[in-house]
Amino acid sequence: MNQTKALSPDETAGQPQGDPPKDRVVAALSAEGSALAKYQAFFVGQTGLGRFLRYELTQMLAGGLRGAPGYALRKTLYPGLFHETGGGVQFGRNISLRCPMFMSLGSNVLIDDNCALDARGTGGPGRFSIGDGTLIARDVIVVVKQGSLSIGRNCSIGSQTTISAVSGMEIGNDAIIAGQCYFGGGRYRTALGAGPMVSQGLLTKGPVILGDDVWIGAGARILDGVRIGSGAIVGAGAVVTRDVPENSIVAGCPAKVIGMRE
Repeated sequence: MNQTKALSPDETAGQPQGDPPKDRVVAALSAEGSALAKYQAFFVGQTGLGRFLRYELTQMLAGGLRGAPGYALRKTLYPGLFHETGGGVQFGRNISLRCPMFMSLGSNVLIDDNCALDARGTGGPGRFSIGDGTLIARDVIVVVKQGSLSIGRNCSIGSQTTISAVSGMEIGNDAIIAGQCYFGGGRYRTALGAGPMVSQGLLTKGPVILGDDVWIGAGARILDGVRIGSGAIVGAGAVVTRDVPENSIVAGCPAKVIGMRE
């Protein structure tokens, strides 16, 4: 858990490179089949009575409980939902977890109230990791629609930030990410005559990769395929559409280099 992992973007069989499948949640949940099996696949990560009961009882008993009793129960019960956790992990109230059995948390990770973590798109354990000493602040959304997600050690992910990994996401160690930022995602195909845009599928330029010791200002948007070099600073509200050199300072829409750290 002390090293961030290099990403190798997944490709689904039959899909051209750079064209991830659309995550059709409504269609999947309304398809034929057992409601219980669909629920288990969507939220728990696998079928099986034992893990299902653990997931349900943990959420019911501890998820929204206030005060010291809730804190203590979550600290005791929540680690059992994950693939692996280090010591000293802390959990806030009302955390939404989808497929936590695919997630790995390092030591002393703190996940604050009302966060949503979704590892459904990873396809299995070991492809969603948060490193030692990292803070996931209140109301953060982290979803892996396809590929991997790796957040390094001693990072701070600010409140109301959204990380949407369509073809992979890697954040190095000691990163500072201010509130209300957005990372990743993709874009819809827009061909005329090919049906509604929502049904045409997605395009992506590849994973988003942040080096070590970066600072992302409040409200910045980091689009798919961007690599931000170690030591870089991204100004508040910037829209980053291309790679950012190491130790540079960028700002604007689209973001441009306005200086270098000294």
